[in-house]
Amino acid sequence: MDSALFLECLRHQRAIAVLRAPRFELGLRMAEAVAAGGVRLIEITWNSDQPDQLVERLRHTLPHCWIGVGTVLSRSDLQAAIAAGAEFGFSPYTDPDLVAWAADRRWPLVPGALTPSEIGTAWRAGAPAVKVFPVWAMGGPSYLRSLKAPLGHIPLVPTGGLAIDHVDAMLQAGATAVGLSTGLCPVEAIAQQDWGTLTQRAQRLVHLCQTAPVGARSPHPDPEASSPFGPNECVGGC
Repeated sequence: MDSALFLECLRHQRAIAVLRAPRFELGLRMAEAVAAGGVRLIEITWNSDQPDQLVERLRHTLPHCWIGVGTVLSRSDLQAAIAAGAEFGFSPYTDPDLVAWAADRRWPLVPGALTPSEIGTAWRAGAPAVKVFPVWAMGGPSYLRSLKAPLGHIPLVPTGGLAIDHVDAMLQAGATAVGLSTGLCPVEAIAQQDWGTLTQRAQRLVHLCQTAPVGARSPHPDPEASSPFGPNECVGGC
Protein backbone atom coordinates (compact mmCIF):
# COMPACT_ATOMS: atom_id res chain seq x y z
CA MET A 1 0.00 0.00 0.00
CA ASP A 2 1.36 3.38 -1.02
CA SER A 3 0.68 6.42 1.19
CA ALA A 4 0.20 8.77 -1.77
CA LEU A 5 -2.35 6.44 -3.35
CA PHE A 6 -4.19 6.10 -0.04
CA LEU A 7 -4.39 9.87 0.34
CA GLU A 8 -5.75 10.24 -3.19
CA CYS A 9 -8.41 7.62 -2.47
CA LEU A 10 -9.23 9.31 0.83
CA ARG A 11 -9.79 12.62 -0.94
CA HIS A 12 -12.27 11.04 -3.34
CA GLN A 13 -14.14 8.62 -1.09
CA ARG A 14 -14.31 11.16 1.76
CA ALA A 15 -15.59 8.68 4.37
CA ILE A 16 -14.28 5.74 6.38
CA ALA A 17 -16.49 3.19 8.10
CA VAL A 18 -14.97 2.52 11.52
CA LEU A 19 -16.10 -0.94 12.66
CA ARG A 20 -15.57 -2.25 16.18
CA ALA A 21 -16.74 -5.86 16.10
CA PRO A 22 -17.49 -7.65 19.38
CA ARG A 23 -17.63 -10.96 17.48
CA PHE A 24 -15.89 -12.10 14.33
CA GLU A 25 -19.11 -13.05 12.54
CA LEU A 26 -20.69 -9.68 13.32
CA GLY A 27 -17.61 -7.93 11.93
CA LEU A 28 -18.02 -9.77 8.63
CA ARG A 29 -21.69 -8.84 8.35
CA MET A 30 -21.09 -5.21 9.34
CA ALA A 31 -18.41 -4.82 6.68
CA GLU A 32 -20.52 -6.52 4.03
CA ALA A 33 -23.48 -4.28 4.87
CA VAL A 34 -21.62 -0.97 4.60
CA ALA A 35 -19.82 -2.15 1.47
CA ALA A 36 -23.19 -2.97 -0.09
CA GLY A 37 -24.13 0.66 0.56
CA GLY A 38 -21.12 1.92 -1.39
CA VAL A 39 -18.53 2.59 1.34
CA ARG A 40 -15.11 1.60 0.05
CA LEU A 41 -12.79 2.46 2.96
CA ILE A 42 -13.41 0.11 5.90
CA GLU A 43 -11.46 0.27 9.14
CA ILE A 44 -11.48 -2.66 11.57
CA THR A 45 -10.43 -1.54 15.03
CA TRP A 46 -7.62 -3.61 16.49
CA ASN A 47 -9.63 -4.20 19.67
CA SER A 48 -12.27 -6.08 17.66
CA ASP A 49 -12.65 -9.84 17.99
CA GLN A 50 -9.91 -11.57 15.96
CA PRO A 51 -9.03 -8.41 14.01
CA ASP A 52 -6.17 -9.99 12.05
CA GLN A 53 -8.38 -12.82 10.80
CA LEU A 54 -11.18 -10.37 10.07
CA VAL A 55 -8.90 -8.19 7.95
CA GLU A 56 -7.54 -11.20 6.10
CA ARG A 57 -11.04 -12.52 5.34
CA LEU A 58 -12.39 -9.16 4.19
CA ARG A 59 -9.46 -8.63 1.85
CA HIS A 60 -10.74 -11.70 -0.02
CA THR A 61 -14.50 -11.23 0.28
CA LEU A 62 -14.52 -7.48 -0.46
CA PRO A 63 -11.84 -7.04 -3.13
CA HIS A 64 -13.45 -3.78 -4.30
CA CYS A 65 -12.84 -2.19 -0.87
CA TRP A 66 -9.75 -1.09 0.97
CA ILE A 67 -9.51 -2.74 4.38
CA GLY A 68 -7.53 -1.05 7.13
CA VAL A 69 -7.20 -1.11 10.89
CA GLY A 70 -7.83 1.31 13.71
CA THR A 71 -6.82 1.69 17.36
CA VAL A 72 -3.22 0.89 16.44
CA LEU A 73 -1.28 1.50 19.67
CA SER A 74 2.16 -0.03 19.15
CA ARG A 75 4.63 -1.31 16.59
CA SER A 76 3.59 -4.88 17.36
CA ASP A 77 -0.02 -3.94 16.54
CA LEU A 78 1.13 -2.36 13.31
CA GLN A 79 3.32 -5.26 12.26
CA ALA A 80 0.56 -7.76 12.96
CA ALA A 81 -1.94 -5.66 10.99
CA ILE A 82 0.38 -5.39 8.01
CA ALA A 83 1.04 -9.12 8.13
CA ALA A 84 -2.72 -9.71 8.02
CA GLY A 85 -2.98 -7.60 4.87
CA ALA A 86 -4.24 -4.28 6.26
CA GLU A 87 -3.89 -1.54 3.68
CA PHE A 88 -3.96 1.48 5.99
CA GLY A 89 -4.12 2.24 9.69
CA PHE A 90 -5.41 4.79 12.19
CA SER A 91 -4.19 5.46 15.71
CA PRO A 92 -5.98 7.44 18.44
CA TYR A 93 -2.79 9.35 19.29
CA THR A 94 0.53 10.40 17.81
CA ASP A 95 3.61 8.29 18.42
CA PRO A 96 6.25 10.02 16.23
CA ASP A 97 8.47 6.94 16.14
CA LEU A 98 5.58 4.75 15.01
CA VAL A 99 4.51 7.27 12.38
CA ALA A 100 8.07 7.54 11.08
CA TRP A 101 8.42 3.74 10.98
CA ALA A 102 5.31 3.47 8.81
CA ALA A 103 6.34 6.44 6.64
CA ASP A 104 9.73 4.84 5.93
CA ARG A 105 7.82 1.88 4.49
CA ARG A 106 5.36 4.12 2.62
CA TRP A 107 2.54 2.45 4.55
CA PRO A 108 -0.28 4.89 5.42
CA LEU A 109 -0.66 5.33 9.16
CA VAL A 110 -2.94 8.20 10.18
CA PRO A 111 -2.22 9.24 13.78
CA GLY A 112 -4.69 10.94 16.08
CA ALA A 113 -4.16 14.49 17.33
CA LEU A 114 -6.26 17.31 18.71
CA THR A 115 -4.33 20.54 19.18
CA PRO A 116 -2.38 22.48 16.53
CA SER A 117 0.88 21.43 18.19
CA GLU A 118 -0.09 17.75 18.16
CA ILE A 119 -1.23 17.97 14.54
CA GLY A 120 2.03 19.62 13.55
CA THR A 121 4.03 16.93 15.33
CA ALA A 122 2.14 14.18 13.52
CA TRP A 123 2.62 15.86 10.15
CA ARG A 124 6.35 16.44 10.63
CA ALA A 125 6.77 12.78 11.59
CA GLY A 126 5.59 11.82 8.10
CA ALA A 127 1.86 11.14 8.44
CA PRO A 128 -0.06 11.28 5.12
CA ALA A 129 -3.02 12.82 6.99
CA VAL A 130 -3.95 13.49 10.61
CA LYS A 131 -6.98 12.19 12.47
CA VAL A 132 -8.60 14.96 14.56
CA PHE A 133 -9.97 13.11 17.57
CA PRO A 134 -12.33 13.53 19.36
CA VAL A 135 -13.60 16.32 17.15
CA TRP A 136 -17.24 16.58 18.22
CA ALA A 137 -16.32 17.06 21.87
CA MET A 138 -14.30 20.12 20.81
CA GLY A 139 -17.03 21.78 18.77
CA GLY A 140 -17.20 19.79 15.55
CA PRO A 141 -17.11 21.89 12.37
CA SER A 142 -16.35 25.15 14.15
CA TYR A 143 -13.26 23.62 15.74
CA LEU A 144 -12.13 22.05 12.47
CA ARG A 145 -12.60 25.34 10.63
CA SER A 146 -10.41 27.05 13.21
CA LEU A 147 -7.70 24.44 12.66
CA LYS A 148 -7.87 24.67 8.88
CA ALA A 149 -7.21 28.42 8.89
CA PRO A 150 -3.52 28.03 9.86
CA LEU A 151 -3.13 24.34 8.95
CA GLY A 152 -4.82 24.22 5.56
CA HIS A 153 -1.90 22.33 4.01
CA ILE A 154 -2.47 19.30 6.28
CA PRO A 155 -5.18 16.78 5.32
CA LEU A 156 -7.43 16.38 8.36
CA VAL A 157 -9.76 13.46 9.05
CA PRO A 158 -12.14 14.26 11.92
CA THR A 159 -13.58 11.39 13.94
CA GLY A 160 -15.19 10.89 17.32
CA GLY A 161 -18.88 11.41 17.96
CA LEU A 162 -19.85 12.11 14.34
CA ALA A 163 -23.29 11.26 13.02
CA ILE A 164 -24.34 11.10 9.38
CA ASP A 165 -26.13 14.44 9.83
CA HIS A 166 -22.76 16.03 10.70
CA VAL A 167 -20.96 14.93 7.54
CA ASP A 168 -21.88 17.80 5.22
CA ALA A 169 -20.86 20.44 7.77
CA MET A 170 -17.55 18.69 8.48
CA LEU A 171 -16.68 18.45 4.78
CA GLN A 172 -17.60 22.08 4.22
CA ALA A 173 -15.41 23.01 7.19
CA GLY A 174 -12.44 21.53 5.32
CA ALA A 175 -12.26 17.86 6.29
CA THR A 176 -10.46 15.72 3.73
CA ALA A 177 -12.61 12.81 4.89
CA VAL A 178 -14.62 11.79 7.94
CA GLY A 179 -14.64 8.65 10.05
CA LEU A 180 -17.94 7.30 11.41
CA SER A 181 -18.38 4.48 13.91
CA THR A 182 -21.67 4.19 15.81
CA GLY A 183 -22.92 7.15 13.80
CA LEU A 184 -22.94 4.81 10.81
CA CYS A 185 -23.53 1.47 12.55
CA PRO A 186 -25.85 1.99 15.55
CA VAL A 187 -25.45 -0.45 18.41
CA GLU A 188 -29.16 -1.28 18.27
CA ALA A 189 -29.01 -2.24 14.59
CA ILE A 190 -26.02 -4.51 15.19
CA ALA A 191 -27.70 -6.16 18.19
CA GLN A 192 -30.76 -6.86 16.04
CA GLN A 193 -28.57 -7.86 13.07
CA ASP A 194 -30.49 -5.36 10.97
CA TRP A 195 -28.02 -5.27 8.10
CA GLY A 196 -30.46 -3.54 5.77
CA THR A 197 -30.42 -0.47 8.01
CA LEU A 198 -26.63 -0.37 7.90
CA THR A 199 -26.67 -0.58 4.10
CA GLN A 200 -29.24 2.23 3.85
CA ARG A 201 -27.19 4.43 6.19
CA ALA A 202 -24.06 3.71 4.17
CA GLN A 203 -25.88 4.71 0.99
CA ARG A 204 -26.88 7.99 2.58
CA LEU A 205 -23.32 8.62 3.74
CA VAL A 206 -21.92 8.00 0.26
CA HIS A 207 -24.54 10.30 -1.26
CA LEU A 208 -23.62 13.11 1.15
CA CYS A 209 -19.94 12.70 0.34
CA GLN A 210 -20.61 12.81 -3.39
CA THR A 211 -22.86 15.86 -3.24
CA ALA A 212 -20.94 18.03 -0.77
CA PRO A 213 -19.78 21.23 -2.50
CA VAL A 214 -16.71 20.71 -4.66
CA GLY A 215 -15.13 23.72 -3.03
CA ALA A 216 -15.09 21.79 0.24
CA ARG A 217 -12.93 19.04 -1.25
CA SER A 218 -9.61 19.57 0.48
CA PRO A 219 -6.94 20.41 -0.49
CA HIS A 220 -7.63 20.52 -4.26
CA PRO A 221 -10.35 22.94 -5.44
CA ASP A 222 -11.32 20.56 -8.23
CA PRO A 223 -9.93 17.01 -7.96
CA GLU A 224 -11.69 15.99 -11.17
CA ALA A 225 -9.38 18.30 -13.09
CA SER A 226 -6.24 16.59 -11.80
CA SER A 227 -7.34 12.98 -11.38
CA PRO A 228 -8.20 10.28 -13.90
CA PHE A 229 -11.00 8.86 -11.76
CA GLY A 230 -14.28 10.16 -10.40
CA PRO A 231 -15.44 10.93 -6.84
CA ASN A 232 -16.54 7.35 -6.14
CA GLU A 233 -13.54 5.60 -7.71
CA CYS A 234 -9.94 5.00 -6.74
CA VAL A 235 -6.85 3.84 -8.52
CA GLY A 236 -5.83 0.30 -7.61
CA GLY A 237 -9.31 -1.12 -7.14
CA CYS A 238 -10.55 0.89 -4.18
